[in-house]
Amino acid sequence: MGVAHTIRSKLNTALEPDRLEITDESDQHVGHVGARPKGETHFRVSVVSSRFRGMTKVARQRMVYRALAADIASDIHALALTTLTPEEDDSALKT
Repeated sequence: MGVAHTIRSKLNTALEPDRLEITDESDQHVGHVGARPKGETHFRVSVVSSRFRGMTKVARQRMVYRALAADIASDIHALALTTLTPEEDDSALKT
């Protein structure tokens, strides 16, 4: 099982997202600190979940970090996050 699959599994369990997009950007970081030859170290994650309602952006990100804590400690070097409620996602689609 790859790192992206693990991220998807853990965030699906923790956040029950309406939408979850995971992009492996490791190929853009070849030769950088923390990059591994086989990749799967740098990710961009966009997650839409009703569980984020009433939370600040920092609280939302902390929720994601908690769900992925073991993986961040071992496999994930960089994680770029977009965390939205369904209402915020709907608004973004209309602009």
